[in-house]
Amino acid sequence: MTAALRVASRAVLAVLLAGGLLAAPAAAPPVRAAAPDLTISSDARYDVQPAQRRIRINLDLLLTNHLKDTVTRRYYFDRAFLAVLPNTSGFKLTWDGKGTPAVHVSKRTKDYTLLRLDLGQRLFSGKSARYNLRFDLVDPGGAPTRDVRVGDSLVSFPVWAYATDSTPGSSVKVVFPAGFSADVEAGAIPDPVVDATGRTIYQTGKLDKPLSFFAYLIADRPGAYSERTVSPVVGGSPVDLTIRSWPDDETWSKRVGDLVGRALPVLADQIGLPWPRTGGLTVQEAVSRSTGGYAGLFDPGKGVVEVAYYADDFVILHESAHAWFNGALLADRWANEAFASYYGLSVAPQLKVKVTGDVLTPALEAARIPLNSWGAIGRETSAVEDYAYAATLALAKAIAERTGPDGLRVVWADAAGRVGAYQPPAAAGAASAAPETVDGPPDWRGLLDLLEGQGSGSFDDLWRTWVARPSDLPLLDARQTARARYATVVAAAGDWQLPRPLRDAMRAWRFDTATALLDDATRILDQRTAIEAAATAAGLTPPESLHVAFGLPDGFASATDEAAAELESIDRYDAAAATRPAAPDLLQTLGLWGTTPDAELAESRTLFATGDLAGSAAAASAAAAAWSGAEDLGRGRLVSIVALTLAGLLAVVLFGAWLRGRRRRHRALAPGWVSEEPYATLAATPDDRGADQD
Repeated sequence: MTAALRVASRAVLAVLLAGGLLAAPAAAPPVRAAAPDLTISSDARYDVQPAQRRIRINLDLLLTNHLKDTVTRRYYFDRAFLAVLPNTSGFKLTWDGKGTPAVHVSKRTKDYTLLRLDLGQRLFSGKSARYNLRFDLVDPGGAPTRDVRVGDSLVSFPVWAYATDSTPGSSVKVVFPAGFSADVEAGAIPDPVVDATGRTIYQTGKLDKPLSFFAYLIADRPGAYSERTVSPVVGGSPVDLTIRSWPDDETWSKRVGDLVGRALPVLADQIGLPWPRTGGLTVQEAVSRSTGGYAGLFDPGKGVVEVAYYADDFVILHESAHAWFNGALLADRWANEAFASYYGLSVAPQLKVKVTGDVLTPALEAARIPLNSWGAIGRETSAVEDYAYAATLALAKAIAERTGPDGLRVVWADAAGRVGAYQPPAAAGAASAAPETVDGPPDWRGLLDLLEGQGSGSFDDLWRTWVARPSDLPLLDARQTARARYATVVAAAGDWQLPRPLRDAMRAWRFDTATALLDDATRILDQRTAIEAAATAAGLTPPESLHVAFGLPDGFASATDEAAAELESIDRYDAAAATRPAAPDLLQTLGLWGTTPDAELAESRTLFATGDLAGSAAAASAAAAAWSGAEDLGRGRLVSIVALTLAGLLAVVLFGAWLRGRRRRHRALAPGWVSEEPYATLAATPDDRGADQD
């Protein structure tokens, strides 16, 4: 639940001070200048009479003359003066003795009514007399913040004890009809009892210092509310707004219902968000008891706003703004209260309503706390609560001054959409790209990141001044260092997107993790530079593989492997290119017959550009092998050629020898010739003979 502006007792107290009802009876004129020569003590009874819209007050007075007669003088009093509550009427003084007492109003002020009591009979020295003084405290109607309210649903009024100065012994009794639940809003009085008829009765004992006694009581009688519905159009859609008031307080229903109905559309426009709830809203009249001691209370789960009957327009506008700022948009109490107050003030001029927010005074500063230390509703002292409400409004104004209304709208839109800070360039620049989201509404850390992310400069000083606890300051220091480093790395990365785990670490304020990842990113970017330089020198085009791997959510493991592989591939290419002979000699030329190392090196370049590093390395290795082995291969080929040539020459010689030998043999076997070989005889053929004959 989210509370509204101020503790109800403080609000009532301020109202009463304005009306003069907190002026203690001690401030009234004494009964006589000679008091305590004449003392008055009283047993006061306050009877709440809702049907007559009044408090009937009966004072059983005891008057005592403390003077002593002398031989020549006899002392007596025939009149007395008594100060009672202001704005009282219907005075009647009676007693059981002779004569007719009377009461007259001697003086009226905003602080008291001074009565002159005509006793009807002289009160002589040493004597006492009892009288009954009756008068009424009537509900005057009018403003809901009036001091006295007496109706069927609500009763609120101040309670005094009555006596002369320095006169102990007075008492007070307050009686509420059956069905009322009562509380003490200010001052002190013993706890009540409920009698057999259901009446609630407060009763003091005899008071030592009656003029120091004060209480302000408030009571309501549970019953059916009077309801009416209005349907303002908020952000283009009608919203069912149910106004529940006490049956006898139509004025509250009209005043509050009209103001909330007019405020919601203007709030939606200024905040920049549509109606944030799936259903409507119920605004219900309440006393401060039911609102936990606050002038207003918003229950987002039920969609019910309880507004105290005395709440002013600022409280009503503040509670209306809680429809947006209720824990669903922002996580921290201080942030929700800050901007509920800020927008409550902001929309007032457009609604033609004059309101004043909580002002941070030196007295409130005495209870200063870091807003991150502000506890839940009901856990802090009144002084801390009062300071925190005023401080949050001051902080919200300072934030808005730096962002401007449009900047705040951007922040609220991101918060409503669960869009985290540190969005990657692609998500920020492309309408089709879904932004990175976070779980839950931003707390004080996420809000600071979102504010600084929308381009209005730094808010770190405001967080240090207003928000951070001492234990939070080292975290803010680490954040400054990490953000500076992050900005440097993002600039160095250019259009390369840092991996999401790094941005998640920044969003979660896990700056140790973020710094380690930034170190890794810097190392990869340095390798990128080295790869680009080496590739340019080698005439290569770097592939997109490292760019892709750089953004993978694996802690730069893939990018590290990719960078190492690319550098190795470039080295292989360079090594291969270095083996190419500038002017091949005979042996290298012979060795390169039938090979295509230049084509293989070109293929290596193509494969490298496409990211096939293994293929590129293999092609480069093949080219390098061809060039580096060309001389040995050429030498082998030359030896083979020489050998083949020699073999061919030998074959020619042998063949020529064979031919010559064959011809000699043909001549030796002519007619008349005998072979020298003893084991072979040749005979002439007819053709031979014919040839010989020719």
